[in-house]
Amino acid sequence: MWDSANLTLIGRVLLGLIFLVSAVNKLADPQGTQQYMTMMGMTWMTTWFYIGAVAVELGGSLSLLLGYRAKAGGWLLFLFMIPTTLIFHTHFADSNQLIHLLKNLSIMGGLLYVAQYGAGRYSMDAGLERAAAVETPRRLKKVVHQ
Repeated sequence: MWDSANLTLIGRVLLGLIFLVSAVNKLADPQGTQQYMTMMGMTWMTTWFYIGAVAVELGGSLSLLLGYRAKAGGWLLFLFMIPTTLIFHTHFADSNQLIHLLKNLSIMGGLLYVAQYGAGRYSMDAGLERAAAVETPRRLKKVVHQ
């Protein structure tokens, strides 16, 4: 039960869930999200930043959850986390913000693992690789026999 393929799947799902929930929360309260962005100093183009954040979080979370192009999804979310962390979690006098900063850095570490090593055995990426490996000999066989 606790082999590396299962643990990789569980880790990917846990990483993906936080971004999926965040995207859903943003979709449920667009005005509140944009007001918070303004309060944190993002005083221009908040609508575009809001749309971008939802798109990145939704796309990246689905990438991780499904294991589809998970390396790219890991990099996308990792890069997204840099400005997000620097904008929203640098008020170090507030111990809660310090905890959020450290949480984000930990999540970024997990995303780097996915970006480097991929989605693992139980993923769409692995399924597509297996399908391609089966299909390649068939194509070669057709070419040779023609």
